[in-house]
Amino acid sequence: MTSTRGLITHLRHVGIAAPDFGRAAEFYRTTWGLTQVAEDSGIAFFGSPASPENYLLRVRKDDAKRLDVVSFGAVDPAAVDTLAEHVSRAGIRTDREPGTLDTPGGGYGFRFFDPDGRLIEISSDVEERDARPLERGESIPRKLSHVVFNSTDVLATKAFYEQLMGLRLSDWLADQMCFLRSGTDHHILAIAQGPHVSLNHISYEMRGIDEYMRGTGRLLRGGHDIVWGPGRHGPGDNTFSYFFDPFGNVMEYTTELETIPDEETWEPRVFEINAENSDQWGTANPITEVMIPAQFNDPDQGLWTPSPV
Repeated sequence: MTSTRGLITHLRHVGIAAPDFGRAAEFYRTTWGLTQVAEDSGIAFFGSPASPENYLLRVRKDDAKRLDVVSFGAVDPAAVDTLAEHVSRAGIRTDREPGTLDTPGGGYGFRFFDPDGRLIEISSDVEERDARPLERGESIPRKLSHVVFNSTDVLATKAFYEQLMGLRLSDWLADQMCFLRSGTDHHILAIAQGPHVSLNHISYEMRGIDEYMRGTGRLLRGGHDIVWGPGRHGPGDNTFSYFFDPFGNVMEYTTELETIPDEETWEPRVFEINAENSDQWGTANPITEVMIPAQFNDPDQGLWTPSPV
């Protein structure tokens, strides 16, 4: 069987469900700074003027909070078919066979469930939107940086994304969290050890340090308590400010994520769990106060369940 390395290009979008659709849409559109690009029957799609992705986040009305789907980009339709073949041969449960997608931007893709029961989409040829560089001071997300999952078996989930999707290990935080990449960015996916399967957080990249701090300040001035930050991580070397959305999901503003200088010679590192690796600057509140329980989130209610959209 052919290798899947290099077939995944990037993190495309994340879909979540929320019981109060109007409140969720308002938060992401006004407070968080995304641009609503489409809406249809209790589902809204949000993008960024700086990203060619058709959308970065979608929010769907549902009775319970859940992670609907996580979508990764593939090189081309042939890559989609190759990945689908690997998933099928491994006996992984498929939700949708490769074909034309009916979500905004269309494209060609398929859906399947990862070992923890999350719905994953792989797609190519999705129509792009016009994009422009953000101007100095624009404190809105530039792109989707990464997503972090909680798993009860980090090693098994890591092996799945490496072996079947071709992602590569960048680093470990002790034996509690691994960071996986598809290209030169330090990670587009991280997997953390947790007491149950859930969404840990979703991270959005800002234009630069100034815009990252302005965005952090906008939420603080708007009455949103910071969960953890501002600070700078050890693994990934990126800045962080974490906030709750209206339903207890953790969202992050970040910038300056580390890039891998030479993918072929890179040797994954193991970072100890200590104060400096948690926050190099020493400016963030202690991680033990709020962040550790917050990042565990509620057990995901949507596992092994197809998304209606």
